[in-house]
Amino acid sequence: MEPTVLIIGGGTFGTSIAYHLAQKYKDPSKVTLVDREPSPPKQAAAIDINRAIRTDYPNQLYCNLAYEAIHPWFWSIELGHFFHKVGWLYLNEEGSDVSDRINATFKGRGSNCAENVPLDDLPMKWGGVLKGTEMRGFNGAYFNPEAGWVNAAGATASFMAAAVKRGVNRVTAQASELVLDARDGRISGVRLADGRLLTGDKVVLATGAWTSSMLSPIEDALHIPDQDRIEQQARCTGTISAYYKMSEGEIDRINKANTPVIVYGGNGEIFSPSKENNLMKVSNSRTTFTNTVTTKSGHKISAPRADQYNIPDALKRETEDIIASKILQEFTRGKKPDYWRICYDAQTPTEDLLMCKHPHPKLSHLYLAVGGSFHSYKFMPVAGKYMINILDGESNGEDKDRAWAWKTDPNWTDVREFGLLSGKAVAKVELRELESGQVKL
Repeated sequence: MEPTVLIIGGGTFGTSIAYHLAQKYKDPSKVTLVDREPSPPKQAAAIDINRAIRTDYPNQLYCNLAYEAIHPWFWSIELGHFFHKVGWLYLNEEGSDVSDRINATFKGRGSNCAENVPLDDLPMKWGGVLKGTEMRGFNGAYFNPEAGWVNAAGATASFMAAAVKRGVNRVTAQASELVLDARDGRISGVRLADGRLLTGDKVVLATGAWTSSMLSPIEDALHIPDQDRIEQQARCTGTISAYYKMSEGEIDRINKANTPVIVYGGNGEIFSPSKENNLMKVSNSRTTFTNTVTTKSGHKISAPRADQYNIPDALKRETEDIIASKILQEFTRGKKPDYWRICYDAQTPTEDLLMCKHPHPKLSHLYLAVGGSFHSYKFMPVAGKYMINILDGESNGEDKDRAWAWKTDPNWTDVREFGLLSGKAVAKVELRELESGQVKL
């Protein structure tokens, strides 16, 4: 008999799980997904005007997973028309061996389509849009023509719509609190802000940066010690993006040149504008931050602020100084962003996904599908397939089981291995410190 599954959260992981359960279940109506916003939920980390789709990882597990995922990005009915294959250009910083390790991983699987590009050649490529780029601090560039970007909001909504069409229940409501069944000591469901109760034989938290907020009251009720709480496995971390409005002429020039997604070392990314929104996105990856709050029980957890559009001036200046003034200057010179946004995601110690059964004996019916760590949207087409194996108690293979498991001794590092965009995986700065000027960037 197919168990009922309740998924809390409609971002990358929640949508993928719902989609794959809809394909597997004879009765998809046994699957319910709840999110406070209709699909695509605007506050989710995954939802934006674009997200990078690439296979470029020095880690074999994620390189293979990205290759598996990129096929539906190219060809599937639900996702293919949202993908723009413009390539992915990575400027390698002096002292870094990231591009060498990516090339080695590609060669190891016999599928290397990427090329190394001398810095002197960059101004002549892509219609000259990179002329004037500040090259100090870099030793070369690396280009993968098979990568690109995707309209993340549109793709997520399309994937969710396919699940709903097959019978999955999509509920738009605020999840207020997890419900612990006193009779058998397990999570039975979630209570909504309007008082309704949604239940499931198996409950999946796909709540991203909001996971500590959801789990903390249950952790209090079960007297779970600090070292065993979710905060040690995944923490809410923020980065910011600026969105510059482009004219029709600028858009035509950038797109005619087939300008790739540009990764400016550990500083951030630049995405070409689409004609749907006329916006060029500049993401700052140099400074990550968190927002620590104290719960009623006195525990400190990380949680997003409701307002994702109020950005400290220090972060704005840094973004403009380290990226916008040094690359594609002719398109940003004299302009201010049309708007800014904080992107919150759940950061894990190793930047691995966290897809597992909760280890606490009284939470045996609770599952976690979080830990995007700012690099996991590309896996949306396939992540849910692997999560179903976890729900069924089946192995995904030794490497995946180990990488995605709850860590018994989490070691928060400062090396960003998978996202590639920063040397500061662990957020050491508080958002309020940036706002007050206590921390200078």
